[in-house]
Amino acid sequence: MTTPRTPTFEPSTNIAELRESATIAVSARAKAMRAAGRPVIDLGAGEPDFPTPRYVIDAAHSALDAGATRYTQVEGIAPLREVIAARASMLWRGTSSPIGPDEVVVTAGTKQALFNACFALFSEGHEVLVPTPGWTSYYEMLALARAVPVAVYGTRSAQLKITPSDLLAASTSRTRGLILNSPTNPTGAVYSPSELAEIVALAEERDWWIVSDEIYREIAYDSPARSLLEIVRRRERLVVVDGVAKSYAMTGWRIGWAIAPRPVARAMAALQSHTTSNAATLSQHAALAALSDTANARATIDGMVAEFKRRRDAALEILRAANADVIEPCGAFYLYVRAGTPGAKDPEPGVTFARRLLDEFEVAVVPGSAFRSPEWIRVSYAAPAEQVLEGVRRIVAAGIC
Repeated sequence: MTTPRTPTFEPSTNIAELRESATIAVSARAKAMRAAGRPVIDLGAGEPDFPTPRYVIDAAHSALDAGATRYTQVEGIAPLREVIAARASMLWRGTSSPIGPDEVVVTAGTKQALFNACFALFSEGHEVLVPTPGWTSYYEMLALARAVPVAVYGTRSAQLKITPSDLLAASTSRTRGLILNSPTNPTGAVYSPSELAEIVALAEERDWWIVSDEIYREIAYDSPARSLLEIVRRRERLVVVDGVAKSYAMTGWRIGWAIAPRPVARAMAALQSHTTSNAATLSQHAALAALSDTANARATIDGMVAEFKRRRDAALEILRAANADVIEPCGAFYLYVRAGTPGAKDPEPGVTFARRLLDEFEVAVVPGSAFRSPEWIRVSYAAPAEQVLEGVRRIVAAGIC
């Protein structure tokens, strides 16, 4: 009698090169260490530490009591798409008609909106420019779409933001578009209106698509972060993605959306019809309440941003006193700190520092290699203020550069 062979798993070529999300991996390890009894300070998480606003939770209860438990249209319930379209139309400064609800697709988080956009717009061999350091999932989504992500690096003097010259130097005849994110994850940098206008002008000249990730737009400190809807004059090659996760402390509700030209919106909805179908019905009603109650929304966002700013300022004071090299964030809730200089002995000093910081000082941060910049670490201040400040003090004690 032969012994049965142990089955082996060989991943398909679709995912063979796929890498786990580094930000999620860091958070999972920190949680595991906490569960084992170690008092880890988690400064790796990319979600607000505030509770979902009470008015949103109350609205969700009411929707549940009213029977909001069935399928909806794949692209989302009409009232939610209408309020998203109306809000976007208030930003729109271009020459075409106002944005309609048929140009909105509601998704299971902004991540799905980005994924849908990459699959709908880009094909095998297309090159897509990604300002770098950039959010880890951009590169993987593009690779899954069989496109080629092209990292475009900004200079330290420009707060690691990219310029039209940087984009032009990285482009080829195969360039199809670019992904833009402002405020930026992981640096917290915010592009000014003039910087955005220059990038848009180049994209229009080259006939590139722009996918604008605006999930952090409401979290800005020194001046407002601008939507590309306020910058572009035409929307034929623009997809704007956003959601309620960050600004409304609704990460677990999983509601995002894409605003796109009608043919693109239809294609994204068709794709979604074969993957997840509609976003969770109850969550859509919660998002509708979050966006519709403008008075409560404004108070919620303003209070959260004010607290983030206090944490940012206090953390920056500690880092500056230690002469750390840190990008001063004007938005989002991250500090990007240089951890060393890559070399033959240590090509990824950010990984080395983050590992030692967690093992010896019990602070979790995300190494910059997750964002294609191995000499940096990302520190989230979306945690209670006392934990943020203690964590930053430990980062300094660990010998940050």
